[in-house]
Amino acid sequence: MAAAPGQREPSDAYDLLIIGGGINGTGIARDAAGRGLSVLLAERGDLAGFTSSSSTKLIHGGLRYLEYYEFRLVREALAERERLLRLAPHVIWPLRFVLPHDEGLRPAWMLRLGLFLYDHLARLRTLPGSHGIDLRSSAYGAPLQKRLKRGFVYSDCWVEDSRLVVLNAMDARERGATVLTRTGVVSARREGDGWVATLRDERGGAERTVRAKAVVNAAGPWVSATLGGTLGINSRAAVRLIKGSHIVVKRLFEGDQAYILQQPDKRIIFAIPYERDFTLIGTTDVPYDGEPGPVSISAEETDYLCGCINRSFDTKITPADVVWSYSGVRPLYDDAAENASAVTRDYVLDVEDQGGQAAVLSVFGGKITTYRRLAEHALEKLKPYFPHLRKAWTGNAVLPGGAMKDADFDQFLAKLKAEKPFLPDETARRLARAYGTRARDIVGTAQSMADLGEAFDGGLTAAEVDYLRTEEWAVTADDILWRRSKLGLRTSPESAARLAAYLDRRAEAA
Repeated sequence: MAAAPGQREPSDAYDLLIIGGGINGTGIARDAAGRGLSVLLAERGDLAGFTSSSSTKLIHGGLRYLEYYEFRLVREALAERERLLRLAPHVIWPLRFVLPHDEGLRPAWMLRLGLFLYDHLARLRTLPGSHGIDLRSSAYGAPLQKRLKRGFVYSDCWVEDSRLVVLNAMDARERGATVLTRTGVVSARREGDGWVATLRDERGGAERTVRAKAVVNAAGPWVSATLGGTLGINSRAAVRLIKGSHIVVKRLFEGDQAYILQQPDKRIIFAIPYERDFTLIGTTDVPYDGEPGPVSISAEETDYLCGCINRSFDTKITPADVVWSYSGVRPLYDDAAENASAVTRDYVLDVEDQGGQAAVLSVFGGKITTYRRLAEHALEKLKPYFPHLRKAWTGNAVLPGGAMKDADFDQFLAKLKAEKPFLPDETARRLARAYGTRARDIVGTAQSMADLGEAFDGGLTAAEVDYLRTEEWAVTADDILWRRSKLGLRTSPESAARLAAYLDRRAEAA
């Protein structure tokens, strides 16, 4: 289990062992490393391998949570929305959402009141507020059925979810953390004033033992299993698993706006511009009782999402139009709500220790928008075990690649294109979006596309693949095509096979 380039060699003693490489685990690792703790994060698969790459990809306050009176969560999420937009302007950007008023569902006064609260719960206001529109005369109404006559427009943000996870892991590493992917925590036990854990390399099978003063259980859907099985602790909190599925179809409408569509079952469904040529539709909320591993969309979920679109858009879709789908299992805190859609998206941090030592902090629930505040709260709960912990710092610290003047992505993109005029426009935009200022680490001194090495579909080159291997823990073709990017949508089987072969050759040469 050698260290990845740029991080120190693994030792056998740490302040904090973090189990799980999703958004919460990497966010806590980053915060803790920046406060002076020695940190080891172990992820048995790839970073963002499950739930954190299966979201609706929004940084949002959660408009519908107002119906469940979750004002604290909405206020915190809205504040984080504004903050994260400044700290990661390459992977987070504003979106305008169109909310049609649908007769017989939520009344117009309720929508207006909800949007008024949404606009005013946040103290910071860099995004435009909401307003009413006449869908019959607005371009926003063009793709919608004529029965939808009026609606509202409001602001939220888009996020490249799996890239946000990787950026947090990178920053954690650059602040001294050790991040090990494809590394499972087989077992852990209390010994003296800390923990002794056995780690296993999931590729080669090698095992080794490490010690930690405290453990963070950020295993997502496996949080309860990790507590009871790996750590041998009876939990006082419970997790409720909810499967959410999305479909992707060819682009349904022109423009950069997204749509939020009310449904007769009181759910809401998003239709969002996706990867330039597609529309992302989701999500479902289905109780899940199976093992929290890889999951896939059901025929019933696909039919449901198609039906949601067909209720509101002029263009009709069927399951045959789906070009890709993905599903994830969300580990929500079990608040005993009867309806899966009503289960709280707030988080609960549960700390259990033994005589004031050898603590384990478990993360239940949460949403990608509030991950940074969740990490701050986690460190506050761990402070009694680390009295010399430094103060909170992540609120004003940009993520890797985000150091753009005035957080202005368009200005940075123009500069990158001027520096490297040989880059095709779409490639330059994709690199700038994915890597921000670190796109320069990929193109380096290249003066032509040929200088970037072997070419794969979608503008992917050997130079980018090598960067992802050495800097972002990418091992397989899927890591690159579906988590570090969404180039899988534009990659032929032949190109994917060439990419896999290239990665094998590089791994053998390492």
